[in-house]
Amino acid sequence: MLPAKTLRILLVEDDELFRLGLQVKLQQESDIEIVAEAEDGETALEIVKHSPLDVVLLDIGLPGIGGTEACRQIKQLNPDLPILVLTSHSHESLIKRLITLGAQGYCLKGIAAETLILALRSVAAGASWWDRAATSEIRAKFDSAVTTDATKNREELNLPLTRREQEILALIAAGKSNQEIAAALYISAGTVRVHVHTIIQKLGVRDRTQAAVLAIQKGIKPRAL
Repeated sequence: MLPAKTLRILLVEDDELFRLGLQVKLQQESDIEIVAEAEDGETALEIVKHSPLDVVLLDIGLPGIGGTEACRQIKQLNPDLPILVLTSHSHESLIKRLITLGAQGYCLKGIAAETLILALRSVAAGASWWDRAATSEIRAKFDSAVTTDATKNREELNLPLTRREQEILALIAAGKSNQEIAAALYISAGTVRVHVHTIIQKLGVRDRTQAAVLAIQKGIKPRAL
């Protein structure tokens, strides 16, 4: 069996004690490497320019340009670099702003270590991770998107899902198992499980059966593979 890929993380947090605590928790995982740390957005941007990274764990309450602006500029520099936001705030306006800027995830400080690690692995795998405080906002965006134009091409709906998540949702609706989805999309079954978890969370449904029903109702179908 091939060894798990090491996740190269940039940790951006201005609170030294909190950053040290995160460092201790994350370094206990054999597949996680903290490549660099930054105390402000400007330093984070310089690191992004010169270091190969898989995920940025970004605090919003930073000195200098601030975390939100740092998120925007990081995405300008490297649109494909996933950003997981870690903050003590859960205001709807902030959630909307993060979605607009392209952040892949949002966690509240105080999150359990194992949940944070799962969130990091999720965004690194191409999925998204949103704290439960953000779920209602994401669901509202989804409901608005699917009802604004019934005649719009289903593949162009503004779903709160990545392209990969939409592909997996369509295959779930077609009755495919995780193993079958993995084989069809040339990814691991573990990655499929992460995506399914995220899809259920973002759509605000209870399980994959409800997600499949919702997909069928909206006419979401798998593309020819």
